[in-house]
This record gives sequence, C-alpha cells and structure tokens, in this order.
Amino acid sequence: MRQSLILIRTLGVLIAMAAFVGPASGLWAQESGAGNPHVTNDLDPARKAFIDGFPRIGLNSAPGDAAMLRILVESSGAKRGVEVGTATGYGAILMGIGFERTGGKLVTVDIDPKMVKIARENLRTAGLDGVVTVVQGDALEVLPKLEGSFDFVYIDAVKSDYLKYFQALEPKLEAGAMIVADNVIRSAGAMPDFFAAINNSPNYISTTIRSDDSKRDGMLVIYKVK
Repeated sequence: MRQSLILIRTLGVLIAMAAFVGPASGLWAQESGAGNPHVTNDLDPARKAFIDGFPRIGLNSAPGDAAMLRILVESSGAKRGVEVGTATGYGAILMGIGFERTGGKLVTVDIDPKMVKIARENLRTAGLDGVVTVVQGDALEVLPKLEGSFDFVYIDAVKSDYLKYFQALEPKLEAGAMIVADNVIRSAGAMPDFFAAINNSPNYISTTIRSDDSKRDGMLVIYKVK
C-alpha cells in the first residue's frame, strides 16, 4: 500500500512538472515564468545563494532537471541513492538536499579526479558533505562493489554504458525503487539495449519527461514495481 501511494503521489508530481516547461533560452536558464524551477525557496539564505549562483558547466544537470531530482527524492521518501556521473556536483547538491530531508544518504561516482575534487568542495560549501559521499573511480568497477540496497538511482554518464550501469545496480534495487536516466532523447541512439531491458521487463514501468527545455532533451523515469 505504501509503495502504491508513493507511486501515485510521484506520478502526480511528474505530470505537474512536465506541464510547466517553457521555451529554450540557452544553457543557463529557461525564460522566466511558471516553467522556471523554484526549488531553493525553502532554503536558508546562504545555501540558497550558493545554489542559485552555482557556476554550472555543460556536464551539470540543467536547473529544471536538478529540481525534478530533488522533488523525486523527497516525494518518494528515498533513503539510499546512487548517482552515476557527478561532474562538479550541482545535481548531487539538489538531490543531497532531498536526502537530507528524508534522513537518507547519496553516493555519487565520477571517474575524473578533478571533477571529484571540485564536487567535494561544493558539497562541503553547501553543508552536504555528511549526506553525499563522492567516490572517484570507473562506475563499472565501483557500482558492483557498493554494499546494501538502494531505492533511488540517477544515471548521467557514458550513454552507451547505461545498460551496464543498470545491470550493475539492478540486484541491489528494492521494490519501489526509482531510476532516472538523463539524455534519453538526444542520445537515444546510444542506448537501445537499455531501453529494451526496461521496456521488455514486467518489473518496471517508465515514462520520459522534459523538466528543463534549455537542453532540448529529457529524462527517463523508471519505477520498480516488483
């Protein structure tokens, strides 16, 4: 019953967020209006200022996508999350706030030592270094070694390896887990095996959403029903 209620509530969030997408206006933001993410309004001034002024790079999640990730974490009550592809930590910070609110933890993995160093500094500045752990290494080697089960996964790394990341984590996924995969519109040609694994399994339901139109792309949101 709890999983069904979480699914219904989360799908409502997805529908509401997907309805408010404005036209593109470059990398940094969408045009002002209802479609803009408003996901830092409840934060203390210092943390809000840091996130609102975050020096994003092209590898970071778009603001609307990062906002959606926080909303999904909090609304689902997720406790143990994994991010594949940290970059400088923008998405990890927004998810980290969600996990801070649920009393959970996030592990984020990146192969680039420079990115890992910057991400750790940014998480420390945001006051989330006790919630989010940054692991340096090849995700295909790190993920199989992670202990315990997980109820939230965000994949945003090498597109042709999405199925491999998913397979490494699938045995650790709880029923009711949510998996979010980025760049599934523009990079669809690189991941047909991943789509087939999800679409042909009775264990998952999924939908593609575009929560930030600035990059003309979308995220696949997957729910593990059993």
